[in-house]
Amino acid sequence: MFDVLIIGAGPAALIMASALANHGLSLQGLAPTTPDTPWPNTYGVWCDELEELGLKDLLGQSWQNTVSYFGREAATQPTRHHRDYGLFDKDKLQQHFLTQLGDMTWHCGKAATVTHTSDHSCVTTEAGEDLKAKLVIDTTGHNAALVQRSISKNPPVSYQVAYGIVGKFSKPPVAPGQFSLMDYRAEHLSAEELAGPPTFLYAMDMGDDVFFVEETSLALAPAMAYDTLKDRLQKRLTADGVEVSEVHHTEYCLFPMNLPLPDLNQRVLGFGGAASMVHPATGYMVGAMLRRAPDVAVAIATAISNGDVGEALAQAGWQTLWTTERLRKHHIYQFGLETLMRFNHRELCQFFDSFFKLPQTKWAGFLADTLSPFELVMAMVTMFSQTTNPVRGGLMGGVGTDGQLLFKSLMGKV
Repeated sequence: MFDVLIIGAGPAALIMASALANHGLSLQGLAPTTPDTPWPNTYGVWCDELEELGLKDLLGQSWQNTVSYFGREAATQPTRHHRDYGLFDKDKLQQHFLTQLGDMTWHCGKAATVTHTSDHSCVTTEAGEDLKAKLVIDTTGHNAALVQRSISKNPPVSYQVAYGIVGKFSKPPVAPGQFSLMDYRAEHLSAEELAGPPTFLYAMDMGDDVFFVEETSLALAPAMAYDTLKDRLQKRLTADGVEVSEVHHTEYCLFPMNLPLPDLNQRVLGFGGAASMVHPATGYMVGAMLRRAPDVAVAIATAISNGDVGEALAQAGWQTLWTTERLRKHHIYQFGLETLMRFNHRELCQFFDSFFKLPQTKWAGFLADTLSPFELVMAMVTMFSQTTNPVRGGLMGGVGTDGQLLFKSLMGKV
């Protein structure tokens, strides 16, 4: 009988597995691919978040010149963030956690069903194999294999979508050595396009004359089409006199921002996208997984050492992952997301301009979800007092439209 069975082999799986392995728990994994299969996506993070965790050596690249542009005109002056940003070295990130797993047993396949007894759970694979453990953790992402989501009234699911190119260009699409978090300059768009949902450029100098440019829709329900993003990226480059000369990689990114929270009473524990850990207002998740996995592992290991089984063991994980405090903040972030999606291009630029004028500790804590509920509310109140009237009107209008999310925050429940 294994202590834990982990479903999945992506970043969430390896981060959680390594945290559990540090406590000497017996682990097995189930995934359709081996855990050393290369990860396809690009993962970014603010460098100071990794410094606090002692993991800065997992970065592949970093930038000190980090900026955003919040305005339509090409002459818009940059907002300088004065905060280093980095991209993970995906291979190094993966190997870092694999080396901590030792001889962990891995099974090839997909989970089909799960049944529970009083002291263990049994996952049956699509091939008919039965795998038993005291606790099952589902890390299979947004379309979770086993985790069930709460049945409550929720806003329509909104998606962050991006289309990007890594390659070489006729001239630099961003300033040499620069990382652009959000470039909302939009003189290349027609009046009709500008009246539609806003998009921004996420871009960086990768070195050796290689650049990454990605047109991004922050959040929209239903999701913006890839073709629209591709067309806007091409128009942006053309307006700047930039041509693509070599394509090294094309990136397609799509993930939900506000999936319903999981049912916190179920026997299968979720982690990562399966547990709705995506930051509803930003899309960040890797940093949160790195910070929260050790606490969840401690709770599980302690429960097992105390002899807890079944529902009590699962609850040890859920109550650590989704505390009342985190639930309150989650609903506040969801309220913010719904409001942002109603802003037009001008209002959205005004919002972000005001947001990044907050003290760095406040906006950084907001992005990382490290503020307390009180600190989060006070940061929003401060921004409200400093922003423009159109933005204030949008935020106040959101109270009438999405006030149930603020009520959920007060209750601290799913």
